[in-house]
Amino acid sequence: MATTTVNSKRPGSSGGLQVRGFTDKYAWPLGYVAVILFLFLLYQAILPSLITDVSGPVLAWLPVATVNECLMWAIMALGLNVVVGYAGLLDLGYVAFWALGGYTAGWLMAYPFNWEWDFHLFSPVPADAPGTHINFWLVCLVAGVLCALLGILIGAPTLRLRGDYLALVTLGFGEVITQFFRNSNEIAGFNVANGDSGISSIDSIGTGVLGATGIAPPLLTNSSAGNVWKILVLGLIVGGCIFVSLRIREGRLGRAWLAIREDELAASMMGVPLVRTKLLAYAVGAFFGGVGGVANASGITTAVSPSGFDFGKSVLVLLMVVLGGMGNVWGVTVGAFLLSWLNSNGLKQIGVQSDALFGTDLAATLPRYNYIILGILLVLMMLFRREGLIPEGRTRALLKTPSRTEAESLGADSLEAAAETEAVERADPAADAKIAASAAAMAGPAGDATSSGDSTTSPGSGTQRKNSDD
Repeated sequence: MATTTVNSKRPGSSGGLQVRGFTDKYAWPLGYVAVILFLFLLYQAILPSLITDVSGPVLAWLPVATVNECLMWAIMALGLNVVVGYAGLLDLGYVAFWALGGYTAGWLMAYPFNWEWDFHLFSPVPADAPGTHINFWLVCLVAGVLCALLGILIGAPTLRLRGDYLALVTLGFGEVITQFFRNSNEIAGFNVANGDSGISSIDSIGTGVLGATGIAPPLLTNSSAGNVWKILVLGLIVGGCIFVSLRIREGRLGRAWLAIREDELAASMMGVPLVRTKLLAYAVGAFFGGVGGVANASGITTAVSPSGFDFGKSVLVLLMVVLGGMGNVWGVTVGAFLLSWLNSNGLKQIGVQSDALFGTDLAATLPRYNYIILGILLVLMMLFRREGLIPEGRTRALLKTPSRTEAESLGADSLEAAAETEAVERADPAADAKIAASAAAMAGPAGDATSSGDSTTSPGSGTQRKNSDD
């Protein structure tokens, strides 16, 4: 028999769906690009042309150096989001990859602290400068690969652990790396990383053709002009991390990570190789951490030392992921910007405004209680919005769905009662009476008793008959 297909779409509905799909998919990426370009133009052209009364408050609340720090922290948060948000692996030692990336920049982009050879590779520093000087982008690649390999080597014997045990192992790993660099001035007779003093005079980021043509400074130092151009460089790195995170999440590997996060046992029964998939999560997250370490050493601090990689840094990055929304790339990026701004400049400015309005003395004391304030913020988030500021849809559903044990604790009786209550609420007395009258008419005089019995049935049964009749 021939089948006729009827198209019920209204004219123009397909185009509307296409436009809506385009905006849903590209709204956040286009918004991010617009924000980066706006910030660059704001500090490069707009604020210098304004009077001090207008530009002063903007520079006080959001200095350009703080913007660069926020971008650097966003790189770290995106890397940890792969491990924690995608794969569900609690990592309390993520700062180790940041440290290794920073020291890689110190080994490949600095004046010598214990070696005598000179090596230059596409570096913007003068050719006669002593030490090892390699291009910033090449060092980012080397540091990322090195950190990924280290993540695989460390994770291979430990990722069979779960939950708290894995968290303790990663915490120990972060402390081991920090102590290694702290005592690196005497390892088998070699000065590997100069101990507590660290490595200073790390090369600044070069601008290549833009610097050679005079459009941008040749070296992006911590001067006002250099900091403005760093917005584009660090914004480009963050954009690359966002792109990689989104693309991986949509692929087979990303779906395997999400399956492990939601139910590791079910994922293994479906054929997902747990150890290999977890190692890949650690490798990708460590790669981001290495790149972030190079960006921090070359673009923010121009130096690296063990004191900059304490346990508090790992906690701060984890707070960014939790605050923004675990598993949501854009939520994690927003969380990183908010917390890094609050930690670096926001608390100080809040204290300054409080002192001016109420005569208090908080400008100097409030920043010292940053971890207490962040801890209170985390507790409030866990109480009132566990899924984060911009939560992932799957994470929101999981947090609002009762666990298996909670569902089982309800018991079959309570579930049956809930079903009966729903049936009663959905019952239609008029429809039940109509069905009973129809049955009595069909049965005739002999079916009076049956029809009268049917008329006394529960509303729930009437609803079932109505549904079957429909």
